[in-house]
Amino acid sequence: MMRSLWTAATGMIAQQLNIDVISNNLANVNTIGFKKSRAEFEDLMYQNQKIAGATTQAGEIIPTGIQVGMGVRPTTVHKFFSQGDYQNTSNSLDLAIEGDGFFLVDVNGEDAYTRAGAFKLNNDGTVVTANGYKLQPEFTVPTDTVSIEVSEDGHISALDSSGTELAGADIKLYTFINPAGLRASGRNLYYPTEASGDATEGTPGDTNVGTIAQGYLEMSNVEIVDEMVNMIVGQRAYEVNSKAITTADSMLGIANQLKR
Repeated sequence: MMRSLWTAATGMIAQQLNIDVISNNLANVNTIGFKKSRAEFEDLMYQNQKIAGATTQAGEIIPTGIQVGMGVRPTTVHKFFSQGDYQNTSNSLDLAIEGDGFFLVDVNGEDAYTRAGAFKLNNDGTVVTANGYKLQPEFTVPTDTVSIEVSEDGHISALDSSGTELAGADIKLYTFINPAGLRASGRNLYYPTEASGDATEGTPGDTNVGTIAQGYLEMSNVEIVDEMVNMIVGQRAYEVNSKAITTADSMLGIANQLKR
């Protein structure tokens, strides 16, 4: 059996994954705080038919050998945490992180991290995400609150009609040595892993920690034009691998007809 059939098949499988990742990026182009991903690949093992540097019977050194590659496989889907564009909403509970850092939320007693700052108030007046997960530290707005203010350094205040602070808290931001190692679980949430390292708590505005902008949302960092170009390249790569399979099949057909 011709090895090119299996080699081209690995190329088609790899491009399927590539298109899957691109499609997910495009599907989340308007998702608040979404971070794009990129599929990365590596070549498979090689069959060595002649080893470079070997010595011939005449005592000469072979300058280049014969190595036939066996295809490709995915190595990782890398997530990029570059800054997304900002959208001005003028909503007092919409918070955007300018720089590095994540908000901490409580998910059924477990710490989770997010860049999506579209917070709401639940029926108790507590600041929560769209899924009801409480922002940490937990902050509850008194019933006679007129306005909510959040400073760049993360201090959140509930003010009455005279501007007196009725309640206040300090929102912390959390950074990771390797944010690409975080585990994405959907719902704009991330969980730490051994690869990401532990979360480091910081005050907004400190060294290596971003600031908080009230009334803004950080949108997806997906660039539609780049993704469309990558999709075309992936589609053509898939097509050319299918052509390689067709060509190998035709060659096998020619070999089968030699007896006739």
